[in-house]
Amino acid sequence: MGTTSFKAFCVEFYAAHVGKTGPEVYAAFEKSGLLKELDRDYEDLHGLGMEALMQLFDQWLGKGAAQ
Repeated sequence: MGTTSFKAFCVEFYAAHVGKTGPEVYAAFEKSGLLKELDRDYEDLHGLGMEALMQLFDQWLGKGAAQ
């Protein structure tokens, strides 16, 4: 999976996690700098499990900033 696919995967799964649309979550990821972080740390992050990723995104976004 490349970085673009990984970012799309993260956005869509996080959207389901917080009950928001993909575009709403994408905007929150972009505004917070999380999209750039997903590019920078792709090698480390793409191997994490779904639960760990959701926790990371919750923390990054301030536990519900996308909510």
